[in-house]
Amino acid sequence: MLKKIIAFILIVLAVYWSFFVLLPSDISKLDAPENTFSTERALVHLKEISKAPHYLGNAEHEVVRNYIIQQLETLGLETEVQEQVSISQWGNVSKPKNIVAKLKGKENGKALLLLTHYDSHPHSSFGASDAGSGVVTILEGIRAFISDNKTPKNDIIIVITDGEELGLNGADTFVNKHPWAKNVGLVLNFEARGSGGPSYMLIETNQGNAELMKHFVAANPEFPVANSLAYSIYKMLPNDTDLTRFREDGNIDGFNFAFIDDHFDYHTALDTYERLDRNTLEHQGNYLMPLLHYFSEADLNSVKSTEDYIYFNVPLFKTVIYPFAWIFPMLILAILVFIGLIFHGIKKEAFFFSEIGRGFAAFLLTLISAGGIGLGLLLLIKQLYPQYNDILHGFTYNGHVYIVAFASLALTICFGIYHRLYKSNNTASLLVAPLFFWLVICTLVAMNLPGASFFIIPVFFGLLSLFILIRQKKPNLILLALLGFPVITIMSPFIKMFPVGLGLKILFVTCILVVLIFGMLVSVFGFYKNQKLLARLFLIITITSLVVAHIQSNFSEERPKPNSLNYVLDSDKNTAVWATYDAILDSYTKPFLTEKPDDASILNKNTIGSKYKSGFTYTKNAPLKSLVKPEITIVSDTIINNFRQVHIQFKSNRKAERIEVFADSTNVFKEAIINGVSAKKNTAMENVFTERFNNRLFSYFVSDNEPLEMVLTIPENQKTILTFYEATYDILTNPEFSIPGRTKAMIPKPFVLNDAVIIKSSFEIK
Repeated sequence: MLKKIIAFILIVLAVYWSFFVLLPSDISKLDAPENTFSTERALVHLKEISKAPHYLGNAEHEVVRNYIIQQLETLGLETEVQEQVSISQWGNVSKPKNIVAKLKGKENGKALLLLTHYDSHPHSSFGASDAGSGVVTILEGIRAFISDNKTPKNDIIIVITDGEELGLNGADTFVNKHPWAKNVGLVLNFEARGSGGPSYMLIETNQGNAELMKHFVAANPEFPVANSLAYSIYKMLPNDTDLTRFREDGNIDGFNFAFIDDHFDYHTALDTYERLDRNTLEHQGNYLMPLLHYFSEADLNSVKSTEDYIYFNVPLFKTVIYPFAWIFPMLILAILVFIGLIFHGIKKEAFFFSEIGRGFAAFLLTLISAGGIGLGLLLLIKQLYPQYNDILHGFTYNGHVYIVAFASLALTICFGIYHRLYKSNNTASLLVAPLFFWLVICTLVAMNLPGASFFIIPVFFGLLSLFILIRQKKPNLILLALLGFPVITIMSPFIKMFPVGLGLKILFVTCILVVLIFGMLVSVFGFYKNQKLLARLFLIITITSLVVAHIQSNFSEERPKPNSLNYVLDSDKNTAVWATYDAILDSYTKPFLTEKPDDASILNKNTIGSKYKSGFTYTKNAPLKSLVKPEITIVSDTIINNFRQVHIQFKSNRKAERIEVFADSTNVFKEAIINGVSAKKNTAMENVFTERFNNRLFSYFVSDNEPLEMVLTIPENQKTILTFYEATYDILTNPEFSIPGRTKAMIPKPFVLNDAVIIKSSFEIK
């Protein structure tokens, strides 16, 4: 009995360990040695640059830029501001102002580039994490590096981009326009998609990652959190960073370091100095310093490779790497060992075929039940709590509690089913089914998702456990628990990482993952006669977690509700409406939208650009306001070879911050030059704006109050009507309106055009 208790405690400790080693437990103080990174020194900068939202074009944006320049110049670095109009692949146009500096090296080889961005997301985010954390990591890291008074072998370029939040515009201008870009050998990019948790290392490369991973291991960061599965998933998602432009446009490799936990703070007014996890910032510094010292001296011509490596982090061994070429040999070896152990077990009479059959039925039933019940519970939660729909990125304030609930639910099902199979001599038989399913999964990932092929590592330890069970009728449970450490420490972090990174919509995957881990631990739990008690224990944890999640489901000052209100004046029809993106109206929006709002289908024929392509949900007629309309004029109009080249100027008289431009989807645009920059053509059709969503041509984010200049080339006889939405983020301060401010239990909804006074204007090219 004592060994069973010790084995259970070891398993619990292994789960805790797998999370504990992901982050530094202490932060470096103000009095840390001058040549080391200090989180508290970095926080001094962060407090200054996150005092207010500082998106491209607003007044605070310039204040933050000047502060960063001043800090770089204080370090003795010559700094420049690169300014250039950019049209992003997302269809966003802006004129970013990048901050660029260089620490000259001894040799003329490839340069190391430190990268992040200083603009916050429009219009309410304070940008402390995204990406103020990256800015201060670089400022403090380069200060510590310079204090050693050592000239590096390689040039070290610092690029703190602008317009990242709008479509990687600053990175686009640096990679494609700045002369230093041609000499960059490697990029270290610091990012955030939340306000806490471990920082994940994600590789960006067009080739293989083998040399990059060899260098990363050699640099030896203390708390590496990296695996080749995460990058495989990252490549499938539309989550580009500035580093993407370096890879796609410059064929320049690099490492992203991004934390994603507390995802509910992402791009919101909660992304503040106070809410940034200090241990997370320490983690960023723990990456930067060893990599900065290592790559400032490394041969950066050697980072390219055509070979790929599997990589994953595990306690004690930090980052484990091996070639993709090993995937199938390791898989085949595991399959052969499995088959060999089956025959060996039959020979030793350690297996009971009836129990193996029951084991397959039980494991399959557990997988289906956990996944099915988890999915059903998820759908029920969605129906019971419609307010969650107003959290557009899909991770609620009580999301961590739901992760505990679903993991506990899966364990309840596991122990609830397996307690019925208990016999004193059938554990070896029960372990056959989980190993078989793990081998099937490893085969599938080897063929379809090779980055996940490190899943085979726990299988080898599972096979060793099966060998021990075959050879010994009363094996040492403590030894078997220790053999379960690889599956726990490698796989447990995914239980949290998947729903945090991809949203609560995949919580059922957490249930399935828990079952797979449990299956490997059948070698231990198969000897537990009292599994029914454990099922009850985890059922209590499940119910308790769901109750806590319910208590935390409503919005409050600690968990403010994201909401939105816009005023849209149609200058063509001389009508106006209030408009919202909210699923559920509240005390802030109801006075304008009323208890019976109208649908927004007409307004959504032209969907304003947003991260999740969100459309307005409700509108309501609004009083007309005396707003100064824009001036739209044709500067020139020329016909060349059956095409009209029309130069149109759109000038805001309200100091617009954003202008959306639409045209009917049937309209053809041969070429377009926006504020001096040509829009990219679709190579197949030789036209521009061919892949537009709901008629949207592009969004123009205004800086320096510069007008929008468009030179459009269209078929000579085409009837073209352009529709403009000119927006200012001033609905709460505009003297034409008297909107009561939000309560402390509310924040502006992120990812959409919000708090805006919008004028819709149409212009026909006759």
